[in-house]
Amino acid sequence: MNPHDHPGCFRPELVVIPCGSRKLSRPARAADMYVGSYHRACRRTAEALRPERLLILSARYGLVDLDDMIEPYDTAHGTARATTRERILRQARDRGIVRLDPVVALGGGRHTALIRGVSPHAHAPLAGAGSLGAQMARLAALREGRSGR
Repeated sequence: MNPHDHPGCFRPELVVIPCGSRKLSRPARAADMYVGSYHRACRRTAEALRPERLLILSARYGLVDLDDMIEPYDTAHGTARATTRERILRQARDRGIVRLDPVVALGGGRHTALIRGVSPHAHAPLAGAGSLGAQMARLAALREGRSGR
């Protein structure tokens, strides 16, 4: 099922959202750590999709649950200290989420590529959206039950 075809009845088993560069300066739950507008918009959209499970893909820690306690960090996806596809796959196996379907990856190209290493058929509704403004508009459309395309 494609979420763009039936946004009102699509309910993913898993949504993975990106971390964010703007963070608290102290240890916190992953749910509270990321304070940037893009992360928050992805989180609101993920919650509107009412997934069975919601995870954050952290550039430093990999897959984290909202309640995981984490330290602030300054690592971006694609850099030398960033989490790897192999680590994410190992975490996914440990969390029992390798065979979930449907999976939605909200985020940019690097984020989506990492998630598709675990779930090759993950839906990526922000793919091809281009600018941050276009991605934010697509996120708003998804929250409102529109296709966003």
